[in-house]
Formats: sequence, C-alpha cells, structure tokens
Amino acid sequence: MKKTALLFPGQGSQYVGMGKAFVEKSKTAEQFFKKASEICNLDFQTLCFKGPLQELTRALHLQPALTVVDLICHQYLLEQLPGFTPSWVAGHSLGEYSALCAAGVVSREDTLRLVAKRGELMDREGRKNPGGMRAILAMTIDEVDKLIQQCTRGVVVVANHNSAKQVVVSGDEDGLDELSTLCREQGGRVIPLKVSVANHSPLVAGAVDDFAAFMAGISFQSPRVPLLFNATAGQADDADEIRSIMARQIASRVRWYEIIQTMVGGGVELFVELGPKSVLTGLMKKILPKKSSIICVQADTPESIEKVVALITES
Repeated sequence: MKKTALLFPGQGSQYVGMGKAFVEKSKTAEQFFKKASEICNLDFQTLCFKGPLQELTRALHLQPALTVVDLICHQYLLEQLPGFTPSWVAGHSLGEYSALCAAGVVSREDTLRLVAKRGELMDREGRKNPGGMRAILAMTIDEVDKLIQQCTRGVVVVANHNSAKQVVVSGDEDGLDELSTLCREQGGRVIPLKVSVANHSPLVAGAVDDFAAFMAGISFQSPRVPLLFNATAGQADDADEIRSIMARQIASRVRWYEIIQTMVGGGVELFVELGPKSVLTGLMKKILPKKSSIICVQADTPESIEKVVALITES
C-alpha cells in the first residue's frame, strides 16, 4: 500500500447536495445521517441536500453538517478497505475534528457533539463581534505579518497559513479593509471569503473557555495514528493536552503549510482529501514542487472513494 495521508476540509467547502450520493447508495450512511440529526437536533438530510446555502453556511449549522459528510466519506473508505491505517491524518480548521475521529481520539458521536457545541459558541461570538475573513495571495506569511504590525484600526490577524504565498486573515471590517489596502499596495491580491464569523481571531476568543469546559465531559484517547494539530503543527498524545490544543484552536493560527511540509518530509506518497470540494487538493498544487511524484486526490462520492481505494492499494 502507498504511504497515505488523509486530509479533512473545513468551512468554505460546503455545497448544497453534499453527502447525498452516499445516502442513495449506503444504508450505513443513511443511518449515520439520522443518528447525527438526533445528536445535534438538526435535519441534516434537508440542510445538506436542499439548503438553502445561506442556512447551511451559518456556523451553527455548517460545523456539524460538514463534519457529518467528512465522517461519512471516512466511514465509506474504511468499508471499502477494511483494516486500512493511514500514515498521517490532519484536518483544516473545522476538519481537524474529523481528523481526531479518524485517529481514534474521539468517537463519531462525540465528534458531532463537539462540533455542534463549537458551532453554537462561534455563532454566538460572531453575532457579538461581527467580522469576516479574506485570502491574501502572492504574499508570504512574513510579508503579511509585517503589514499587520502597521495596521492602526480595528482587529486583524493571520488565521490560516495555507501555502508559501497564500495567507488567510481574519478580523473586523476596519482591520480587514486597512490591511487589504496595504497588501494591494505591495502587489498582493485580496479575495473576500464567504464565511459568517471571523474564525481563528480574537473576535471568537470568547468561545475558548466555554468550549474547554464542554470538552472536559468528552472522552479523549491518545491518537492511534500520527495526527498533526493546527495550532502547533506538531503531535500530542496526552488527552488533556489535546483538549487544551483544541480549545485554543478556535482563536489560533492554522499552521497548514507547516503540517503538509512535515508530511511530505515523512515520505507521504498519496494525499487524500476526504470531504466536499477540493480546496485542500488545490492548496497541495501550490505547496508541492511542480514535478513532484506525490499524488493528490479528492473524494466526496462513493465512486471517487472507490478510485481512492485503487490508488492506495496499487503497487
């Protein structure tokens, strides 16, 4: 088998209709949708399959909805390839909870409880402290950090370090506008993102303590496979340490570029993005050298996962 890393996408990858193909083909997937709806008190089949997108995109709804689809993708992969163990797992922002589940840290049911609570708390903070996020292209993390130091209005911080020259910033409108002007003056491109909350910024830090208190009642185990955390770009084995990292993750920088570099350095041959759209696969094309032999694929339907199985098992 190829040395494989499983990656799970987060907010921004949602679309109306996600997960429907699994329910149409798999009784297990249908049952999991129903179980998730009971746990979170949300009708996920209606929300995911019919929308509307505005309701699906609310942090309160999106975090558990997207996680349900990520987990169904993972479940279907394991059904097709029993006994498969990846070399690494990681998830981008919200996707880190699916990675926790894939690594055996928390159960599927507890994963849903965690993201439902996280979504509730972040939705609360987003209403209290309105803000947004913007992608900065063609600038390095050091260049963006230096410009942030020059900002004098509002709140703005780096939220995601996605690739060598893709940085996502988060904050309120004043801070984002001032930084956007400075970035454009230095040749950067600025793209507003369709999110309802200023994720990974001080504007949502009010959720950290409440989420930590909630996590204290959830059972955490040591990872069964190597898992790299967003907030540290490193590993952790102790359950209490993992809880602390995941509480901080809400308002911390996502160190995605460092995570992928570690996996590449560890000899990963195949990256599989399990979940809607192909945001992370697109980032891989920006991170890997042009002539890299590493394969990157995305899968969010039964048919695409069956192709992944063939890639993993081919010699």
